[in-house]
Amino acid sequence: MIDLHYWPTPNGWKISIMLEECGLPYRFVPVNIGKGAQFSDDFLAISPNNRMPALVDRAPEGGGAPVAVFESGAILLYLAEKTGCFLSAELRERYQTLQWLMWQMGGLGPMAGQNGHFLLYAPEKIPYAIDRYGQEVDRLYGVLNAQLARTGAYVAGPDYGIADMAIFPWVRTHKAQQVDLQKFPQVQRWYDTLFQRPAVRRGLDLGKELRAPALTDEARKALFGQTAQSVQQGEHKSV
Repeated sequence: MIDLHYWPTPNGWKISIMLEECGLPYRFVPVNIGKGAQFSDDFLAISPNNRMPALVDRAPEGGGAPVAVFESGAILLYLAEKTGCFLSAELRERYQTLQWLMWQMGGLGPMAGQNGHFLLYAPEKIPYAIDRYGQEVDRLYGVLNAQLARTGAYVAGPDYGIADMAIFPWVRTHKAQQVDLQKFPQVQRWYDTLFQRPAVRRGLDLGKELRAPALTDEARKALFGQTAQSVQQGEHKSV
């Protein structure tokens, strides 16, 4: 059995979608990031960066002790290797997928996250930050649109894979990001195709009732007020 430590956000959706696509049995363990659950000793034992999602595989390949994995990109890779699904073993195809997975992890996700923060959550509007991150998100959508025009199908080529699963949840937030998908017709085509997949819909639905309509002061402090002291020290419980 796999334990999925999760909250319904773009990074969480990556893993719920992958688990649904693979048909793996899993147990949903809520991590209420708005109430600071990510700072508990139990959670830090498996995700020392105090970020979700995290995964614990209690029946890993080869047996032995449970395997804990944090960082959504690493979890996607782990599940792809565990199941042999959604990541080619062929060298060129594999690294095409991995490059686009890293593009999301190092580019689209962080830039869209900052863009969303300054558009929606910052206590004051800072025009420079809004312009800076908005322009970079626009550029990244252009990069994605050009890649999808080249492949004519999915991000890394003709086959659906973990790069698509990593990128889709962030494109899912395009309206909040103030991105008009009509400017990016290949992204629109790809997005509409993925949104029709039953496993994608199930992944998006996981825990959707938990999403708060608005941030409380408590949630703002938990999400945006973190420092080095936020990570609890001392002995953590084992997984």
